[in-house]
Amino acid sequence: MPLDQSLITEALRTVPDPAGGLDLVTAGLLKHAAAVDGLASIRLTAPRGTDREALERLARASHRALATLCKATQEPLVALRVEFVNEAGRPVHATTVREGAQSAPQPGAGGGHQPIGGLRPAPPAPAGAHSIPGVQRIIAVGAGKGGVGKSSIAVNLAVALARRGRAVGLLDADIYGPSMPTMLGLQHLEQSVVAGKLQPFLVHGIKCITIGKLVDPEKPLIWRGPMAHGAFKQLTEQTDWGELDYLIIDLPPGTGDISLSMAQSLALTGAVLVCTPQQVAIDDCVRAAHMFQHLGVGVLGVVENMSTFIADDITPPREYDIFGKGGAEKMAKRLGVPFLGGVPLTIALRVNSDAGNPTANFERRKQGPSPLAAALEAIAANVESQASLAAVRQGAARPTLRIS
Repeated sequence: MPLDQSLITEALRTVPDPAGGLDLVTAGLLKHAAAVDGLASIRLTAPRGTDREALERLARASHRALATLCKATQEPLVALRVEFVNEAGRPVHATTVREGAQSAPQPGAGGGHQPIGGLRPAPPAPAGAHSIPGVQRIIAVGAGKGGVGKSSIAVNLAVALARRGRAVGLLDADIYGPSMPTMLGLQHLEQSVVAGKLQPFLVHGIKCITIGKLVDPEKPLIWRGPMAHGAFKQLTEQTDWGELDYLIIDLPPGTGDISLSMAQSLALTGAVLVCTPQQVAIDDCVRAAHMFQHLGVGVLGVVENMSTFIADDITPPREYDIFGKGGAEKMAKRLGVPFLGGVPLTIALRVNSDAGNPTANFERRKQGPSPLAAALEAIAANVESQASLAAVRQGAARPTLRIS
């Protein structure tokens, strides 16, 4: 009998529900079960009143039951990942129990980076910056400081490029504050490993991978530089991206280890910088631009986020320059880099981001695209143009002449 959903369910019928006299399956606590290449994964509703230690004991009991059945059926079991959720379906605890080892919290719950289980070792990377097989262009989205909406721009840029007919991947490399699980609605999806490689999620027309689906969502990542570098290396080199026109990388804010590692290890087409109109954000964005230029990474342009606030719940809509306006455009001219456009702050953008539905930002009205949709579409078009120019300068592409 192969290690699959049926075998896992059969094993869990022998594990008592700690809150009652039934087993986990009969009590309705088993919400999901899957297995591939000896790696099993289950999602259980956490029984009421159980603390973390009790959940760990329940995970070990589930592993023992599954290991016993696998041994009887001569099926290999490498590890069992157990995710506990509350009654609303939100994750509350996650742990992995491996053969011959005690259960251990997911990477990030402890003090350092633990390699993601089940991945096939990546071949040695060539010295210096290199490309990712199958990926045509790699664009980093960065910011000099946090809180300027960098991740929001990265997500919507990826979706906008996909809506233009491009094959797009999105890598959430914001190791310390991954927001893609929320912004893309990934909370109830399972990260899977097939043939030794991470399988990206396919949502909203893009492929996405995020460290947020590989760590305990409620625990901080207390990682030093080498630990963060190791996690970033696994996400880039051991993900099955397939063929992509663009890979968008959402960086942590600032000019720290991840940005440096990425610039030195990946052949980037260029970087897109995000800032708000106020001076303090502009000052930090200038530093980020100089960092990329110092590392030999071209800046494709600057996006001014929260360029204006549009109160579109009143008729006619009103605009307010809460943070000022035009500061990023002036900065771009001073630095000699393109200004890619401004994105208004709207109620819809906030609602759709919290709901994990960026596609809704592009919905058209009877009179045409909303100001938000028009701004995002224009920025995507400008990024494509600048990326094409950068690729020509780098010798990765040649101009083409089409006669129609």
